[in-house]
Amino acid sequence: MSISTGSRRVLEKGPSGWLAAPALFFFLLFAIIPLAGVFFLSFTKWDGLGEIKLDGLSSWTTVLTDPVTGNALWVTAKIMFFSFVVQAPISLLLGVFTSASQKYRAVLAVLYFVPLLLSSAAVAIAYKALLDPNFGLGPGLGIPFLAQDWLGNSDLVLFVVVFVIAWQFVPFHTLIYQGGVRQIPASLYEAAQIDGAGRVQQFFAITLPQLKYTIITSSTLMVVGSLAYFDLVFVLTGGGPGYSTRLLPLHMYLTGFKANDMGAASALGVILVVIGLVLALVLQRLGGKNRNASQLEGA
Repeated sequence: MSISTGSRRVLEKGPSGWLAAPALFFFLLFAIIPLAGVFFLSFTKWDGLGEIKLDGLSSWTTVLTDPVTGNALWVTAKIMFFSFVVQAPISLLLGVFTSASQKYRAVLAVLYFVPLLLSSAAVAIAYKALLDPNFGLGPGLGIPFLAQDWLGNSDLVLFVVVFVIAWQFVPFHTLIYQGGVRQIPASLYEAAQIDGAGRVQQFFAITLPQLKYTIITSSTLMVVGSLAYFDLVFVLTGGGPGYSTRLLPLHMYLTGFKANDMGAASALGVILVVIGLVLALVLQRLGGKNRNASQLEGA
């Protein structure tokens, strides 16, 4: 069979732009249009059931002057920071460790991945039971330190939430780093060994520089993902004690479905989207102008 001139040109040029049309359609349908709807609702007064009434900037004024919103932003920032500080180094080290070819490391990699297979609600319920000061792990083992009121103490609860988040999501970022390390050519390490470089020197001189874009990708998912911690915190603490763990997404939910103020909740949703976009753009800019280049360039 002979290929026509037109078909040959299509094959030579590669996939055309229209191949992205289905993805673009679903992006518009499930992302842009709902976001536009939320933006519109932020200028209305609606209890979720009755008539939607335009209310100008009333919802925005309420949200921006509410001290609870400021506290929610601060709590979100703290959890974002501590989650990154805890997850980033652990994920990186575990990713490097599990990237080796030894069989026992492959088994450990599978075990490390198990928490990610569990739902956030199930993880929260399990930890809530384990940390119960009366019937949890502490009283059961007779260990006074573990028998503290971890979820009822405003000085401890934030760190408990960070620990549980890290326990569940470190495996995901470990998998990202594991794949990144396995893409680094072995010849680089062989050359370093010939030059007398030890494992620590190889890690800082080869592994970290070669993982530049992997680190940026993981950090972006880690930081922006902190804006979506809702189900785990909602089940584990409910935002308490007081407002100690009332994150911005949880505050949005409680404002919309508990206080029946969908206008203010929509305004909070827009703020979440803007913060997420800004953080993602800032982190991507850290990768430089050529951030989409291969991490193996120049290897």
